[in-house]
Formats: sequence, C-alpha cells, structure tokens
Amino acid sequence: MAKVLIKTSEGDIKVRLYNETPQHRDNFLKLAKEGYFDGTLFHRVIKDFMIQGGDPDSKGAPKGKMLGTGGPDYTIPAEFVYPQLFHKRGVLSAARQSDQVNPEKASSGSQFYIVWGKRQNAADIRRVRGTLEEKGITLTPIMVDDYEMRGGTPHLDGQYTVFGEVIEGLEVVGAIQGVKTDKNDRPLEDVKVLRMTIEQFSPKARRP
Repeated sequence: MAKVLIKTSEGDIKVRLYNETPQHRDNFLKLAKEGYFDGTLFHRVIKDFMIQGGDPDSKGAPKGKMLGTGGPDYTIPAEFVYPQLFHKRGVLSAARQSDQVNPEKASSGSQFYIVWGKRQNAADIRRVRGTLEEKGITLTPIMVDDYEMRGGTPHLDGQYTVFGEVIEGLEVVGAIQGVKTDKNDRPLEDVKVLRMTIEQFSPKARRP
C-alpha cells in the first residue's frame, strides 16, 4: 500500500494509491519524491465536479495565464480496472488529452484530478447508463448505490484511469471545489500544493 500526504494551502489531503494500477502508482510516487508537484496549483476547479492539478507550468503562474498543457515528456498507458475502480467521490484519477488526439486514452505524465461530483438521482443514473452502455460500459448495483449515496462522476467511468482515493481530508477537497473561479475554471485566489510527502509504500508482494 502507498499513502501520500498532499499539503495544500487549504489543508491536508491524504491519498491511498492502488496497487491494482502499478504504473500510475509508481509514477505518482516518483514525482512526489522528486518534489515535482511542490508549488503547483489546482489550476482547474469545477464545482460539483472535480479539482485538477499537477501542471508544472502552474508554479508561480501569473493571474490569467492559461494552464493545463504542462507535464513531463511522457504519458502512461491506461490502467482501467473496471468495475472495481470507478469514479466515486474522493477518487484520484489521471487527466489526459482528448480521444481525438489520444484514442488509446493514455494518461498525462503528471496531471491528476480528485473527484467530487454531485449525488446522482435516478434520472441522472438513467441518462449516464444509456451513454455508457453505448461504449460497452455497465454500471453495477454497487456503483449505482455509491453514486446515489455519496456522489461522483459516473460519465467518466472507463474513460480515465482511477488510481487512488482520498482517505483523509475529503472536506478539504469539498472546500477547494467550492472556491470562486474565472472563466477558464482557474481559482481567483491560488490554491497551491505546498508539498507532497510519501508516508508509506508497501507494494503488493509478487509471486516468484
């Protein structure tokens, strides 16, 4: 198991990274250890949806600067573990470029988002279920219960790699997703990652 403490200007968020997505886990740990994320912003925040960070170009970025295209010179192959890992509230997922230029759905080398997502009602579930089924993706009863009780973003399932979840500080995510933003979804007052610290790393033992 791997745990990372994300200290932000709004409070602390602790995440657990999944062993089921080892390439994303190991990359996130590598960048956190290097201090890659320290000083970056949550540069894209959408209320009732998610908070996104990990763009190195956001460090010290002046007000109004367009952000969201920065990152290392590599991507990570998609690691969909579905339906076990889905977009319930509080999960950590990898951002990526659109299908038009990225049909294999490879993840950004550094940009990530933490899901908030509103609680889904029966009508919401019906709408998203129809869209997902066209893509060969099925919502299980467990997922539907979670989306209705806790919230999340089911329309992203099977499209973006989920590789961790918040285990402490979900209220901080809630506070960040509610801040005022500009027309490009950047917070009017910077929300910064002060530093990330690896608190624990015990990879799943591999059989010989």
